[in-house]
Amino acid sequence: MNTRFAFAPFEMFRFHSRVNSFIFASLLVIGTLGTLGAGTASAQHKMSKRYPTSKNVRVELKNISGTIVVESWDRSEIKLTAILESPKANLVPRQEGDGLIVDVMGDNRGRVDIGSINFHLQVPTNSSVDLETKMGGITVRNIRGGLVRAHVSSEGDIELTGITASRVYAKNRIGDIFFDGEFARDGEYHLQSGKGNINIRIPANSAFSLTAAAPNKQIHIGEFWNNGFKSMGDGRKFVGNVGGGKSEVVVTNFQGSITFMRR
Repeated sequence: MNTRFAFAPFEMFRFHSRVNSFIFASLLVIGTLGTLGAGTASAQHKMSKRYPTSKNVRVELKNISGTIVVESWDRSEIKLTAILESPKANLVPRQEGDGLIVDVMGDNRGRVDIGSINFHLQVPTNSSVDLETKMGGITVRNIRGGLVRAHVSSEGDIELTGITASRVYAKNRIGDIFFDGEFARDGEYHLQSGKGNINIRIPANSAFSLTAAAPNKQIHIGEFWNNGFKSMGDGRKFVGNVGGGKSEVVVTNFQGSITFMRR
């Protein structure tokens, strides 16, 4: 008997067994990845709503954790988009007259097991926005209303660009603050960081009264306006008027730099 041919069926059996095992393992991996992908997708929930309003509105948003981005657009309505991470938080926006109130803190009072919410709002250009979060960055672009307030009580950067609001208040505990805009006549602008860098970019012909304080002496004004600021506390504080001092500008940084830049 030819032993080579006698063992051929058994070898073929082993070969097919290995192939089947490989296919089964591959399908198992694919199935596992598919399950993980489905779990990741289900961990996020998206909400999108539009609110008709006038061209002068006020938006109040109190978040707990997550980013907030507010941008202007040429429409008489507010568009709110929110991405909610699991565990899903309660989110009940309320429209009151020409204002929109989003209070994640109030809607979830007493809960400690909620995920982050990332907000994106599109609002009329002349809106006033009052934004607050415990953790996460805040970005506001191209707003001309009466108020821009951005407050991060813990950690997160604040970026305000294209701002011509008459009152601006930006404050965080840890993180950078960037302001790029114009100071309105008789406006108020208060920027404060506990630990981070504050950069301010404004037109060279701006008129304002400045009080800038940084205990570490990192205040960079340079030859921006070529007029005298008084240095106090051995460089820890600068005070002075620019172009008549029509607006009040107060900048405080406890552990970081303050830098003015020409736009």
